[in-house]
Amino acid sequence: MTQLALVIDLNVCVGCHACVTSCKQWNTSGSAGPLVDENPYGADPTGTFFNRVLTFEVGEFPNTQTVHFPKSCLHCEDPPCVPVCPTGASYKRKEDGIVLVDYDRCIGCNYCTWACPYGVRELDEQRKVMTKCTLCVDRIHDQRLPAAERKPACVLACPTQARLFGDVHDPDAEVSVAIRERGGYALMPEAGTRPANHYLPRRKSEDRTDSRQLVRERNPLRVEGREPAHGHGAPLDADWEH
Repeated sequence: MTQLALVIDLNVCVGCHACVTSCKQWNTSGSAGPLVDENPYGADPTGTFFNRVLTFEVGEFPNTQTVHFPKSCLHCEDPPCVPVCPTGASYKRKEDGIVLVDYDRCIGCNYCTWACPYGVRELDEQRKVMTKCTLCVDRIHDQRLPAAERKPACVLACPTQARLFGDVHDPDAEVSVAIRERGGYALMPEAGTRPANHYLPRRKSEDRTDSRQLVRERNPLRVEGREPAHGHGAPLDADWEH
């Protein structure tokens, strides 16, 4: 069975929130929206997002680092949100493994929210229905789009290519290779939900600075004869040296 999912590379995620804003834009104007923002800038803000980026400071001074952690519905292979739904509004598609919500059947009871161990479902306060990441299901299967654009909006928007998308049951797919070769892991496996989405761990990067890059070159303004005149605030002669 096909299982579409996201694989997120924590090593290159810079926390720019491009995935958050692109997700909001696509879904609020698509089949999932409108996604309410009743009071986005108040003391008690309310808003509906399918994807959020959490930022943490880890380690102890002086060995600390900032970690950006994107999180959305993990499209579990054994989703606990599905069996608790009293109306059958939450369901998992057999053809691609995506977990969705039928808004026409959802009564906003919040049972699925309580069952989800990842806290990735959000109640739309205006429509009183449960919302969540759909992996842009209305986009990835749209034959009118070029094949290269049939990906979730967050994947297309990521400037560092930290988000991969594909079938994790296909051993030759890019996502499966990344998980296998780079130690990809599922979030909270102890919950027994078998999340389809995976994360690639952070790793220490090697210093690849070329020693020639550390040599100070002569200021090009000096070479071109356009250097500033000497006087108050002007650079010293020593500044023009190599």
